[in-house]
Amino acid sequence: MESRRFRTAAAHYALGRVTYPPAFITEVAQAAGLTRADRVLDLGTGPGVLALAFAPTVGSIVAVDPEPEMRRVAAEAVRAAGAAVEVRAGSAETLGPELGRFRAVTMGRSFHWMDRVETLRRLDPLIEPGGCILLFNDELADVPGNAALRAFSQVVERYSADDRVRMERKAPEWKNHRTVLQGSAFSRIETLVRQHRSTTSVENLVHRALSMSATTAERLGERTAPMLAEIRAALAPFGDALTEVNEWTAILARRPAPAAAG
Repeated sequence: MESRRFRTAAAHYALGRVTYPPAFITEVAQAAGLTRADRVLDLGTGPGVLALAFAPTVGSIVAVDPEPEMRRVAAEAVRAAGAAVEVRAGSAETLGPELGRFRAVTMGRSFHWMDRVETLRRLDPLIEPGGCILLFNDELADVPGNAALRAFSQVVERYSADDRVRMERKAPEWKNHRTVLQGSAFSRIETLVRQHRSTTSVENLVHRALSMSATTAERLGERTAPMLAEIRAALAPFGDALTEVNEWTAILARRPAPAAAG
């Protein structure tokens, strides 16, 4: 990943990204068997949104990220919430036994930035027996109510089409997360999918565009202002209270169950 790609994204992330539905987080935590006695690692925490979503369901969370500005925003959010979350500098490349052991490792839209095979190898000794990896993602649902969000996405797609990392992930040879997990120690996979309807605004979507890795002000430079103008123009026919229906996915990856004796 290019150095400091997310430096300018941090301030926009919490303002623009759709929030994790609390009911879905609760359902995933229950499926993972998490309790208030458990310790969780949030890897690639960004501004700490997923860590804070899980904080009420577990005992404590260690939230790590390599970008200083993301950690600053995350630490401010943790202080404001009074949550049991420790924000640390770190990345998939720095995972080691000094972090201790965890019942679960959460990742929200961050796994694709990592050397996934090596990350899973490094996580294996850090995750307790019976523990799991939880990968989160959301996509726009294919429903008529998302007309405004589709108009927004078309503008963002045009401006992100030349992003090298995005092109790599869309290439035919790119292995999806499930395939990578199936070749790891965490090959027992369960997937939870739920739809959630919410409301957003034009300005929230402006922040969202600036929070995305391919359309940050850091990457677009002088193209930033034209993109934002196009977003506002595309959304003008829809008013300011915009319906958004997302399909949320959580992949729960565990070690295979021990073979029965005899």
